[in-house]
Amino acid sequence: MNKAELIDAISAESKLTKADSARALDAFVNATSKALKKGDRVALVGFGSFSVAKRAARSGRNPQTGKTIKIAAKKVAKFKAGAELKKTVNK
Repeated sequence: MNKAELIDAISAESKLTKADSARALDAFVNATSKALKKGDRVALVGFGSFSVAKRAARSGRNPQTGKTIKIAAKKVAKFKAGAELKKTVNK
């Protein structure tokens, strides 16, 4: 499902217009992004939680040359599915 299909599904489920559904989805994405950037956790009970994790610097290997390279430390966004979502997916 891509963004346009998700907007259509939100519109059909909530009886909102597609424009309102698009604004709502964009607002959710922006609010979640801002919270993660601050290092906060976003939890949606029954659905799951978004959080930020730190990846330590490490060495890797260039697959073309086989040469060892350094991979810098960075922060990554993570999603952990909630119990209800897991239950729904595994039906």
